[in-house]
Amino acid sequence: MDKSQRIVIVGAGAFGLGTALRMKEEGYTSVTILDRSMPPVPDGSSNDISRIIRFDYGDAIYARIAKEAFDLWKTPEYSDAFYQTPCLWVCQEGTPEQPVQPRAQEYSAKTKRVLTEMGQKWHAVDSVEAAKKAFPKLSGRLATAGFEGFYNNDAGWADAGKAISRLASRCISAGVSFITGPNGQVIDFEKNQNGDITSALTAGGNKIVGDQFIVATGAWTASVVPAWNSMLAAGQLVGYLRLTPEEGTNYLKVAIHGFGYTRNNESADVSSPPTQAVASRANYVPADGLKRMEAGLRDIFPQLASRGFERTGICWYNDTPTGDFIFDFHPKHNNLFIATGGSGHAFKFLPVIGKYIVGSFQRNLPKELLTKWKFPTQFRERFQGDAFGGDGSRGGPERRELTPSERGTFESALKLSVRQSKI
Repeated sequence: MDKSQRIVIVGAGAFGLGTALRMKEEGYTSVTILDRSMPPVPDGSSNDISRIIRFDYGDAIYARIAKEAFDLWKTPEYSDAFYQTPCLWVCQEGTPEQPVQPRAQEYSAKTKRVLTEMGQKWHAVDSVEAAKKAFPKLSGRLATAGFEGFYNNDAGWADAGKAISRLASRCISAGVSFITGPNGQVIDFEKNQNGDITSALTAGGNKIVGDQFIVATGAWTASVVPAWNSMLAAGQLVGYLRLTPEEGTNYLKVAIHGFGYTRNNESADVSSPPTQAVASRANYVPADGLKRMEAGLRDIFPQLASRGFERTGICWYNDTPTGDFIFDFHPKHNNLFIATGGSGHAFKFLPVIGKYIVGSFQRNLPKELLTKWKFPTQFRERFQGDAFGGDGSRGGPERRELTPSERGTFESALKLSVRQSKI
């Protein structure tokens, strides 16, 4: 591939930054990133006070690549944003208040099998008592009937915002150009008669010309390119409690890795987050989701549950039907490459994600990876919500649309959001 081509990357999150840096390292001479904001983008899914880093997967391919990334999180390029600590997985039968998908135990069993096949250690936790013995800080009932779990010492968490800031700085040092604000907010593409993209059109009225265009816009992707019903923006809930100096450092984050909420755009007939530039996530979650977070907190740290969250927010995933990434050229546009579909589990791959996106772009990865990350075309004619089951790791109520009242409250909170802290 001609490395003097003008590469235009839309999106300054983990996928966009990782791709840009890898391309510069491989000798591409002209790489430009477009976004509404300089990274870390305040409402992007790559930006938060923490992200779990683990290689516990029921899928052997992701487990292997996540282990590759985990090892790099401990190197100087990433270690100042990484904190190694065990990761505990728990399955239970669930309650009406905290329902659990029946696939949870199946996913747990697959994960342990994959770890064993990789030669990685994991530690069984077959009762609440065993869990509390291993992790004495756990003070709640932890789970209901049907408890089953395990933990892996080779795991941890990353300061996501810090890691993204560091990666953006490395991109700048490598010669990547950034265009932000209205002039970097892409609203459409200009095409020639063959369907090839000739320029990105921005909210500021600019035309950014290029030879190859890479869209790495996360949950906003379906509102930017024809997605053919292959992805779905789903809002997931997070809450933050301020800790005392005796309890810990700064904040405890509580999150729900479930099926989430959609926000359908009637004009485009897709779910998408708001597009206006913001200073931080809106301090809002739907009432039923807030109750679920509070119930989960009572099960783990009941002494904190009555304190209330200092701040809440909606983190927008870009889900695919199987939870697989999409790293492929768009079927209708030869020079439009799509890098999206993080599906709520992509951040941990930050140290290696650029390698695999650029490998997909160059079509030189093993066939099993090119096939796994192929652009899905089977849903083009009709959206099939029941196909979005993910990889089996999620639980809780079915995905639902935000009500008009919830949307109104969310968007009002968005207008009031200010950067008071990292959260």
